[in-house]
Amino acid sequence: MKIATWNVNSLTVRLPQVLAWLEANPVDALGLQELKLTDDKFPHMAFEEAGYQAVSHGQKTYNGVAWITRGAASEVVRNIPGLDDEQARIIAATVDAPGGPIRLINGYFVNGQAPGSDKFAYKMRWLEALHHWVQSEMAKHPRLVLVGDFNVAPEDRDSFDPVGLKDTIHHTVEERQHFQNLLQLGLTDAFRMFEQPEKSYSWWDYRMLGFQKNRGLRIDHILVSEALKSSVSACTVDRAPRKNQQPSDHAPVVLTLG
Repeated sequence: MKIATWNVNSLTVRLPQVLAWLEANPVDALGLQELKLTDDKFPHMAFEEAGYQAVSHGQKTYNGVAWITRGAASEVVRNIPGLDDEQARIIAATVDAPGGPIRLINGYFVNGQAPGSDKFAYKMRWLEALHHWVQSEMAKHPRLVLVGDFNVAPEDRDSFDPVGLKDTIHHTVEERQHFQNLLQLGLTDAFRMFEQPEKSYSWWDYRMLGFQKNRGLRIDHILVSEALKSSVSACTVDRAPRKNQQPSDHAPVVLTLG
């Protein structure tokens, strides 16, 4: 089974690229972030014609998340229960899989803008609420995968310039501690279960030849619960879509189970 995550930075713009990628990479579940469209504009028919089903949680212009799945998705939850949040950032669903159902949580984590800002304070509140909710989800669903654009570079090796960017957004002690708190729930960073090339990133700035110079960050992650850890056989970043014309600034991350 393959599960992937991809911040597409506008599904309206990137839909042909997503469909082409799915044709070349027939994953079982794909979590998308930054749809930037409302649910009534979601291209269900296009995915159905490609052999997939979709559940979405969108909003106009900003944010938005979706699961694209081979089989039917059930127990769908949109946003963090109990958190008063107008922004469409979370979608969770359960899918059937070999060995039993898997709970899939897909998040477009808050960017935070800058330490000390109101948006950073919002990020801290959001991450705290996420932690408690994921903990409760894991109690109900031992086979769980959390994917998305976390907007956190967990370690110095996940940044092209850890010294120059020290204590800036995505690199702060507070953000990295929240990432560690998720791991302490019993989740594992699937990408780091394997030897990876040095300077492996999932996002590159559009400006200043960021991708060409590999000035990137690893901020797109897939975390797996203990019940699934032994079945993880690979986790990779697919850099190919970042070479497209009009690409997203993120690349897909792909998890293989079994």
